[in-house]
Amino acid sequence: MSEKLKVGILGGTGMVGQRFIALLENHPWFEVTTIAASPRSAGKTYAEAAGSRWKMTTPMPEAVKNIVVMNVNEVEKVAAEVDFVFSAVDMTKEEIKKIEEAYAKTETPVVSNNSAHRWTEDVPMVVPEINPEHMKVIEFQKKRLGTQRGFVAVKPNCSIQSYAPVLTAWKEYEPYEVVATTYQAISGAGKTFQDWPEMEGNIIPYIGGEEEKSEKEPLRIWGEIKDGVIVPAVSPVITCQCIRVPVLNGHTAAVFVKFKKKATKEQLIEKLIQFKGVPQELDLPSAPKQFIQYLEEDNRPQVSLDVDYEKGMGVSVGRLREDTVYDWKFVGLSHNTVRGAAGGAVLCAELLKAQGYITKK
Repeated sequence: MSEKLKVGILGGTGMVGQRFIALLENHPWFEVTTIAASPRSAGKTYAEAAGSRWKMTTPMPEAVKNIVVMNVNEVEKVAAEVDFVFSAVDMTKEEIKKIEEAYAKTETPVVSNNSAHRWTEDVPMVVPEINPEHMKVIEFQKKRLGTQRGFVAVKPNCSIQSYAPVLTAWKEYEPYEVVATTYQAISGAGKTFQDWPEMEGNIIPYIGGEEEKSEKEPLRIWGEIKDGVIVPAVSPVITCQCIRVPVLNGHTAAVFVKFKKKATKEQLIEKLIQFKGVPQELDLPSAPKQFIQYLEEDNRPQVSLDVDYEKGMGVSVGRLREDTVYDWKFVGLSHNTVRGAAGGAVLCAELLKAQGYITKK
């Protein structure tokens, strides 16, 4: 009998579900034993259900091919098989909220990639290097849900990963006004170029709901727990434009920042390179050794060269220079389906295990 925690993937046939399965192959702590999806996939083996739609560049892991997919709506049945679940279901926000809480109420922790619970006041939304202390709000959530070990935790939007860690590293210089434009890969919409040929050679200057998330979610991450809920920070003010570009993986951000306290370029770069958090201190399995790298070349970071930095779990920064209107400007890059989605959620689960919130049932 494996000592590893038994993991279920809710929404396991979609692109983020597939990324979870690829990332968890040979994971030292977690083993995918259960996959749940829509009723149309239920009853098929995973290879039958997802085979023709497998979108990862690596082959489907042998260990999951013969797992019989369960119906994600049969909550008690799925929950009975696992110690905790990752959620990547494709439903309406209200349906996602309902089903994730239903799993939590079976005493099954839910680590979600979805946005539905990101503004539920007692649900932690965590980038483990930035706000690991927010997991403490789980105790208040469990009281509300009436659970002993069941809860929901979420990771934030993929687009903020390329600049929120950078601004966190510069916190002592008090950034107070930020303009960010993100250039977002098509895999963020769950697509490849085969699915979305009209994106080739094209740019779409709109991604539904993305700008509001990009402006508001960093403030929740920088907030604090008061009276059992997370109260967002009020500064810095962020304004954002989000643009879909013809790139498969990798969200790039062009960012302008005003600071209350003066800093030199050398000081800002040093803060980036030195920035680390609890995942690095605990040496969690998915944690990048170096969270943020700074690239000196004028033409970096580039998606084709840098998106897989630290196996897609790191952030690449370049072109830091003084600005004529703002104080400083830079370009950031992160992998949207690894750090920005499934990988970020796996790191959250590793943190939750290390903190004692996820255990064997």
